[in-house]
Amino acid sequence: MINRSSPRSVGYGQATAEEIDAGLRSYMLGVYNYMSIALGITGLAAFGVSQSPELMSVIFGSPLKWVVMLAPLGMVFFLSARINKIQASTAQTLFWVFAVLMGISISSIFLIYTGGSIVRVFFITAASFAGLSLVGYTTKKNLSAMGSFLIIGLFGLILASVVNIFLGSPGLEFVISVIGVLIFAGLTAYDTQRIKLMYMESDGSEVAQKKSIMGALSLYLNFLNMFLFLLQLLGNRE
Repeated sequence: MINRSSPRSVGYGQATAEEIDAGLRSYMLGVYNYMSIALGITGLAAFGVSQSPELMSVIFGSPLKWVVMLAPLGMVFFLSARINKIQASTAQTLFWVFAVLMGISISSIFLIYTGGSIVRVFFITAASFAGLSLVGYTTKKNLSAMGSFLIIGLFGLILASVVNIFLGSPGLEFVISVIGVLIFAGLTAYDTQRIKLMYMESDGSEVAQKKSIMGALSLYLNFLNMFLFLLQLLGNRE
């Protein structure tokens, strides 16, 4: 578990407040760059696969679909467990591979929803994400308690989603989508604040780079999930 101690516990030596602030801005910019590149990779992979009926048939018309759907989850667990033991360059490569796999796994959205509604919901998500992340970056309030509550809610959301796979209830799907948007909206603010504290606790550029990758992964997942839930609520189906 990440230690969310006070930034004063960090060994920055005689670094001035201005130097620390400049370093933090540079670090956060790196996190957002990683996240943005990963989202771009995911979008290109999803669109590319969706344009090939042969690939769609091979992937989603066979047991291979379970590999494609579960592989990204496996990579998240692997990165989380091994991040302290692998090099930053390896973690970055795995992050790009993860983004490709996520793109393949969600490629069916281009067949389910109209292109116009996908673009519209993407920009709605981007605007919402930017505002929520700004709140998490600037707020002086400790969001740890809210984060713990949201993570518990996330497990409940996953359980409800699994149950609805068998029930196929449109009403329950709507409720899940609304709650999903709220949970990942809150997690966006919470994770942004947590990523700030991760920087303040960093010791060395290699550690900071690996933490920036993991921070980007958290924000990427928040953005993507919020986008997919909003798409279920607002998207126009083909």
